Amino acid sequence: MNTNDADDAPRPPFTVIVADDQPIIRDGFAAVLDADPMLDVIGRARDGAELVEMVRQRQPDVAVVDIRMPVMDGITATSHISDQVNVLILTTFDLDDYVYSALNAGARGFLLKDVPATRLTEAVKSVAEGSLILGPQITDRLLIELSSHGGVQRGQASDHGLSAREAEVLTLLARGLSNTEIAQHMHVSHETVKSHVSAILRTLDVRDRVQAVVYAFRNGLAG
Repeated sequence: MNTNDADDAPRPPFTVIVADDQPIIRDGFAAVLDADPMLDVIGRARDGAELVEMVRQRQPDVAVVDIRMPVMDGITATSHISDQVNVLILTTFDLDDYVYSALNAGARGFLLKDVPATRLTEAVKSVAEGSLILGPQITDRLLIELSSHGGVQRGQASDHGLSAREAEVLTLLARGLSNTEIAQHMHVSHETVKSHVSAILRTLDVRDRVQAVVYAFRNGLAG
């Protein structure tokens, strides 16, 4: 077998489960995602409990999750599955009070439910690849939520053991940029960004990018 042919072979689609208690919304999002050749919807859950079981059985790459669902809400479900699957929360303006709790539960991104179809599909693919998705409205709300949970402290990156470059990467992470976008913004290689992100996680003693972003907002390092 020619190894070059193997390298050039297209990767299989990212697998997705959509969870929403409203059939029209659930089926609508599933149809949008299934229309993208890089995505494959392998399940549709009506509530959080069904989502948790479906993730356990089918092991998708991404779960697109509504917050308010019967039996088990989206935040509780996220806390059960975030170590198994990348969770993208879909919210509305009247639900975004839950941003802080959902991030702490392990969600990797937030989008408003009126998002354009192309933005939804790109966000799902980005989350599947490990990026953090935070729209501008969400980051604004996160600052408000953090303030209500004890205030946003102001500090210098050096106080937290971060170099100037690591602090810049953390600020860009907090804006929701992917590694590729950060590399382009900083005019460095993708591998350099990955190295900086790994160093940030070690220095701040956090598990992943989501926790790093929460740390950044809480400590006034989000720019």
